[in-house]
Amino acid sequence: WAYTVGFTVLPHVGGFLGWFINRKEIPGWYEKLKKPSWCPSRKIFPVAWTVLYTGMGYASYLIWNDLGGCSSKAVVPLGLYGAQLALNWAWPPLFFGARNLKMALIDILCLDGLAIGTVCSWYRINKIAALLMVPYLGWLAMATCLTIRIWKDNPEQK
Repeated sequence: WAYTVGFTVLPHVGGFLGWFINRKEIPGWYEKLKKPSWCPSRKIFPVAWTVLYTGMGYASYLIWNDLGGCSSKAVVPLGLYGAQLALNWAWPPLFFGARNLKMALIDILCLDGLAIGTVCSWYRINKIAALLMVPYLGWLAMATCLTIRIWKDNPEQK
């Protein structure tokens, strides 16, 4: 059970650190940005990410377990997962910390590709794990569209 908990908690670590480091930027700078009418309320984000990180963390445990731990068969599926998780964790410092909307957009577009690749590689191994990632892909699609709109509607100051 320790592995189950560890894998499930791991995504929350970077998510929490990203929030903690950038929390002061949200009420000030972020609130002043022009955002589309369909932008979710700030209160939705912590709830959504808690559910999404829990699902993706548990899914990664299922893959790790099905592949016999850190075996050679696990390199690509868990490597893709780790890479997309790193880009996921990099987005808040780019967007909120550096206020670099262009780099945040590049990050999330690369994240999208890696997340889709992760799900595709996992589907052959464990369909439940792949299905646990589907809400994450949906949220990423919305977050990508939101990042694009914010980037377009808020030209960076020279």
